[in-house]
Amino acid sequence: MAIVILFHSIYGLRALERDAAARLRANGHDVITPDLYEGQVAGSVDDGFALKDKIGWRTLCERAEAAVAGQPASAVLGGFSFGAAIASHLWAKRPKTSGVLLLHSIVEIPDNARDGVPVQLHLADPDIYEPAEDVAAWRAVADRSAIALEAFTYPGVGHLYTDASLPDYDAEAASLTWSRVERFLDTL
Repeated sequence: MAIVILFHSIYGLRALERDAAARLRANGHDVITPDLYEGQVAGSVDDGFALKDKIGWRTLCERAEAAVAGQPASAVLGGFSFGAAIASHLWAKRPKTSGVLLLHSIVEIPDNARDGVPVQLHLADPDIYEPAEDVAAWRAVADRSAIALEAFTYPGVGHLYTDASLPDYDAEAASLTWSRVERFLDTL
């Protein structure tokens, strides 16, 4: 069993994150889904970015740090898109994490990433927010680092393809993603 801290997308804490947490809990994992927007939810991507900007990156990071303060240093850090960036911020402060789960986004790999830390990436191909040249550059950095990367791309799907409430949703890719995530967590 893994302890997983799963951060929400730019939209805020919604069914996507709650359903993912329920699925992982049913598989025996303890999952925490911090609400960095404190109950606010955006109706569109643009509204989500406006909400993020209104709250401010620093405040969001402080809320994330407070949410994980009582959790073991080995807790898995993960996030959906924007939430992956929050997980990355924490990764630098929590280098003893058992693993990092990146859903729909590449993130900066901290200089203090532990040798062999398992990292799993799930990304649309192509992705409107992650241009191919950025993904290739990120993969080169990841390959030079000591992390144990497992990367999966899903051709022809939308950015948040695991979110059943959005037009991006792709049931087959989402199912495959969750089976891979469950396998990843079961190995930690």
